[in-house]
This record gives sequence, structure tokens and C-alpha cells, in this order.
Amino acid sequence: MRSTKTPIHPLQTHEWAQFRREWGNEVLETKYGVVTIHRIPVTGHGIGMFIKGPRPSQQMLTDLKEIAQKHNLIFIKLEPNFPVSTNHQSLVTSHSREKLLQLLRSNGCVEGKTLFTPTTFWIDLRRPEIDILKSFSGKTRYNIRLAQKHGVKISEDDSDKAFEKYLELTFETTNRQGFYAHTPKYHRLMWKHLHRTMITERRSPIAHLLVAKYKSEIITTWILFVYDKVLYYPYGASSDKYKSVMANNLMMWEAIQFGKHLGCKAFDLWGREPGKGFTKFKEGYNPEVVGFLGSWDLVTSPLYKIYKIAEFLRWLILKTQAKLNLTT
Repeated sequence: MRSTKTPIHPLQTHEWAQFRREWGNEVLETKYGVVTIHRIPVTGHGIGMFIKGPRPSQQMLTDLKEIAQKHNLIFIKLEPNFPVSTNHQSLVTSHSREKLLQLLRSNGCVEGKTLFTPTTFWIDLRRPEIDILKSFSGKTRYNIRLAQKHGVKISEDDSDKAFEKYLELTFETTNRQGFYAHTPKYHRLMWKHLHRTMITERRSPIAHLLVAKYKSEIITTWILFVYDKVLYYPYGASSDKYKSVMANNLMMWEAIQFGKHLGCKAFDLWGREPGKGFTKFKEGYNPEVVGFLGSWDLVTSPLYKIYKIAEFLRWLILKTQAKLNLTT
């Protein structure tokens, strides 16, 4: 049964479900939200992913266990879109938090490997632009002005040509930095369902493409999601060429203005990994640090331990391939 409630995140929308179906996943649109099923070859078993869903309840966990049994799932991964802290200050009482953790554990949940980072950055877009700009670090403001002085231009460009440039820069970036990325097919299907199909049906698209041009050449591309008055930054790529003109700094500032123009109340920067270079870049914009409930595996099969060993080996291989620039 498809949920009649308004989804709380782009990954819980019907459009995202349609994208994942065409990508090859089984998808269940339950009354709680979208659960994707990922089959394990040969075994007949699978795992469920319930990412960015609502705050867990006893009824929800009971129903999810029934779904797991029906579809022969080893576990269902839960990463609720439920903030529990901001700027390291709790949003819930210690009693409420402990009660929620006890609910998860008593239903067979164990802490699992994260897909989304347990904390992210949010920028409050309800403030006047001048106040937002003043909150940035001095270095960030300097780099924004530098990009403007160099004549870097930011615009929304949803054309096929711009999207192909986005793909080109995405794989240039992953090869340069040595991390795993989805395939071109994955990105094209995502764009089809979250942008092109919605435009054809005369609906406001979830996905938008912003480009930064320098000397008439696209050197940075960002895909942004807009959903339920929140702006999201899931994908970005840039050329190593002309990196001294600081196009990324201006892109972030223009993205903030883009979100405000669309009436968004917040900008979710889609992840935070302390110590990483791009996290340091985001920190220059003085965002709030928002913590979530974390990643929990609702275990429904004794095969879970075997799966965890296989999962560790799989990611070890993927990371090795990325370092050798063998990803496609």
C-alpha cells in the first residue's frame, strides 16, 4: 500500500521509487514510505533499505518485520530522517532518546554500516541574504568575491548538453580523487525520473542542474534537489582546470540564492565527514551541524552475520578499485 502521507525526503517520493524500479530494484511503497529491496545473487535472499523514513514506532517495526519475512530479507536497514541534535545540542530529552533506542533494540535492531553520514549540515534560508553572507568565514567570502572578479557565471542549465558535461566531470572527479561513484546509467535514470518526466508532466521537478562557466567553458556542475521547501545538494563535480578561480565557492553562494528564490526554508548539504576536504569547504558557510538517529539494521534472519562478512569484503574490493582508477 502506497503511503498517502507527504514524503519527508526526496528519497521517499514516488518519483524516487520509480527511478529505483527502472534501475532494477524491487520497490515497496508502504504506508510508512519507500523500501527498496536489493537481491543477493544466487541466494534467493535480499536486504531492504528504508532510508530517510519517519521516526520508528512499534507498529512500523512490526509491519517491517512481516515485510522482511514475506520477501525473504536478511534485514532492513533503517536510517530515519529524524534529527536528534543541532550544533551538538540535543533536540530530544535523554529519556525520550533512550526510550527510542530501547524500542529499536527490543525489536532486533543493531547498529549498522551507514549509508548517509550520521550528521549533516543545514543552512537556514529564512534569513535575509545579507545575514547569511555575513555568517560565512572571511576566507569563504573572499573566494566568492574572487570568483565574481574572474567573471565566473552560475546558471541553471537543464539541457542535455549540460547534463552530459555533468557526467563527464563526475567521472573526471572520481578518478582524480579516488572514490566510488554510481555509473552513468544510474545518473541518467535519476535525471529522467526526477527531472525530465516531471517536466513533461508539467510538474515542478525535484532535480535541477546548476553550472559554473569560466571563459564560456563549464567547469563545475551541481545537481540540486528541491522538495517540500528544502534544498538538497546530493551531487557535484568539477574540473581540475581553472580551479584557482574558486568556482565552487561562488556555486554554493548562488545555490543558496537559488533555494531562497524557490521559497526553500533550509539547505541540506547532504553529509558531513569531519576531516575531509569537502567537509571543510562546507564549514566555511557556517552551517548548523544536525545529527540523526543513525543507521540501524532490523535483523530478521540468522544469515545476518555471514552477510556482514561478505559486505566487508565487497567494500574492500570497491575501495581498492577506486584507488586504482578502475571504476566506471
